[in-house]
Amino acid sequence: MKRLMFITLVLIMTAGVVFAKDYEVKKKAGDYNVEVTIDKNPPVIGDNNVKIEIRDTAGKYVTDAKVVVDYSMPAMPGMPAMNYKTDAELKGDEYRAKMNLSMSGSWNIAVKITKAGKTSTMKFTVDAK
Repeated sequence: MKRLMFITLVLIMTAGVVFAKDYEVKKKAGDYNVEVTIDKNPPVIGDNNVKIEIRDTAGKYVTDAKVVVDYSMPAMPGMPAMNYKTDAELKGDEYRAKMNLSMSGSWNIAVKITKAGKTSTMKFTVDAK
């Protein structure tokens, strides 16, 4: 009986990992509603694909902005801060980028949207595994 319960628990935990939803964050950045989706939940060491949807106050997609993803890990004892950035490319109505997280831990993400000379930023944190 204990073995059956153990096997059932392992199957449930495995199913949760297999069917885990993408990592999603929805926030305001200035006048924009921004939705960021990372293809792994939690994000992992190595490549993580990022999809960014930007909508104006009327709900229309913003497709004429420059979008940059800055990602960083603060300095820790014996290790300097790590700072990276990547330009997002427009694909249809959304922007796409790839973050390469070099180690596990807490990463600060800033999505910078520049349009008509004005930059708006959406910030959040992820914990890479």
